[in-house]
Amino acid sequence: MLTVDFDRLGLRPGERVLDLGCGAGRHAFEMYRRGADVIAFDQDPDELAGVRELFAAMRDAGEVPEGAEADVKEGDALALPFADGEFDRVVAAEILEHIPDDLGALAELVRVTRPGGTVALTVPRWFPELVNWKLSREYHEVPGGHIRIYTDAELIAKAERAGLVLTGRDYAHGLHSPYWWIKCAVGVTNDDHPLATAYHRLLVWEIMKQPRVLRWAGRVLDPLIGKSLVLYFRRPESQRPDAG
Repeated sequence: MLTVDFDRLGLRPGERVLDLGCGAGRHAFEMYRRGADVIAFDQDPDELAGVRELFAAMRDAGEVPEGAEADVKEGDALALPFADGEFDRVVAAEILEHIPDDLGALAELVRVTRPGGTVALTVPRWFPELVNWKLSREYHEVPGGHIRIYTDAELIAKAERAGLVLTGRDYAHGLHSPYWWIKCAVGVTNDDHPLATAYHRLLVWEIMKQPRVLRWAGRVLDPLIGKSLVLYFRRPESQRPDAG
């Protein structure tokens, strides 16, 4: 289940890309399939071990173009172990809401993006996320959980302050917001509740089969209650001395 549109990001085969806070690797895998030179970055060694294994399986199965490369790297988003301007494209999907120093993470993200390169930032959208917080403390008051709710304007302003230029905006996963509202209402760990179970089956059907009726429903719901805010940015070819 992808949140980022890689055509809007401008991804092309052979480019060097960073999946910052890759988690289980969903975006890293798709960029690898598209022929990019991918670095999947995270602070969780267990997640990275799984990503590394799947990268190898994709290579063995012939699922990636000739010459494409992929690797994992463990570290801290506030001190990225990469050179200035090393990456053509950077994805940071559902990570900034977890980081206390989000401005520091944005500064590092911009630093490793080449001038003229592009960035995709995704975070939980304000209204669906606010409903989750109102319904359940358990949803966000956990170690490593969500520590803030972004408005569109706030995240755009912070990214622009870091030196990026907004090029596009989207909302994704409209069908997923009601699922999390149900989970927060009945208990986020209560996977056996009939409502949560039934809605989960619907989402699995959406992801696995992509039926036309749910694709249509998603197009209607995404701009209304899409769970994720997706912003696309470009790092200018040149910046004022006080930018960044």
